[in-house]
Amino acid sequence: MTTKTTERTGSSQPAGHALALARRRLRPLASQQPDEYLNGGLLDQPAAALATPALVLDLDRFEHNLKHMADHCQRVGIGLRPHSKTHKCVEIAKRQLALGAVGVCCAKLGEAEAMIAGGVGRVLITAPLASTQAMTRAVRAAAAADDLILVVDRADVAQRLNAIAATENVAVSVLLDLDPGLHRTGIEPGPAALALAQQLVAASHLRFRGLQMYAGHLMHIASFAERRSRCERVLASLRAFTRELAAVGIDCEIVSGGGTGSFDIDPDGGVFTELQAGSYAFMDRQYNSIEPCRGSTPPFFTALFVQTQVVSSNRPGLATTDAGLKAFATDDEAPPIHEGGPQGAAYFFFGDEQGGLRWDHDDRIEPGAWLRAVTPHCDPTVNLYDELHVVRGERLVDIWPIDARGRGA
Repeated sequence: MTTKTTERTGSSQPAGHALALARRRLRPLASQQPDEYLNGGLLDQPAAALATPALVLDLDRFEHNLKHMADHCQRVGIGLRPHSKTHKCVEIAKRQLALGAVGVCCAKLGEAEAMIAGGVGRVLITAPLASTQAMTRAVRAAAAADDLILVVDRADVAQRLNAIAATENVAVSVLLDLDPGLHRTGIEPGPAALALAQQLVAASHLRFRGLQMYAGHLMHIASFAERRSRCERVLASLRAFTRELAAVGIDCEIVSGGGTGSFDIDPDGGVFTELQAGSYAFMDRQYNSIEPCRGSTPPFFTALFVQTQVVSSNRPGLATTDAGLKAFATDDEAPPIHEGGPQGAAYFFFGDEQGGLRWDHDDRIEPGAWLRAVTPHCDPTVNLYDELHVVRGERLVDIWPIDARGRGA
């Protein structure tokens, strides 16, 4: 019998475990200490003993990814503003800033509030805000942050935001959000966008800082040549619009966009001042499937995994684990197995709470055996968990709260 699994050793729960769990429910996550987590008593112990399913971060791979991207941006002369929607974790954002990032991106206002509360004060919210309540919160957050930037893509929204900022007596930094052809947010480059930029410049309590254009629909194109060609068309449109602005005397301090799928394409366009890449920190099945630049090796390592264990194995070639639909984002394929499990086994979803393993030979796997699976899509998978279990080698070295988890509004 050949198997890649490691048997899980039994471990008793630390004293006060029930009290720690009670505190976990009563206290905001960001204020927790490692020993207050379910797996907190296992610090400096083998990660094989984790209660599962657990979100696991390989620290060596993660640190490589952060440094590789930081070095790349420094080498090509472009700023890095990592997107924290990927990790929602103040600790990770601070590590990115320590390596030279100019700030972070947040997808939602709630994420930005969590970052600011955690001491990360240079934040760009990449989606437009629409409600009066959200705008008021954002304006007040801007007053407390080092540098909070909002995006705008409609004239009427800009007018309401300016009125709220005037009422609060706060000058709010804004970028004009341009549509790259995705049609999700943003205004199409052209006369209407030019008029909106002029409105933003003239607004009494808005500070026009520049442009955002994020071509999210291009990030997962498998062919590098096709991905480059389509990104270059977007960059040409963006470059032309910056020239239109310059012709009427409007300068752009910031031109923000790009992502993990185009990190080695966008700087060549000479128009972006900063990159919004996020998934590079973790990687996932989707990004692992795209072709890197010709002649290069994949630049980032898969660093994020879901650790699960076998709970039932009574039939040949079939076993059940404790990580099902609730343990992974399910907008993509079933998770690939990274480590553990019978040779050649494939993972499949076996229910809300259970995952399954199938293989076509005589190897068996016993209940309690653990394995790690690559997240199919890292961002929404992270949002399912309260904490990251940080491992160095095979030891649990820290637990980091996912501070902005669930902060959608």
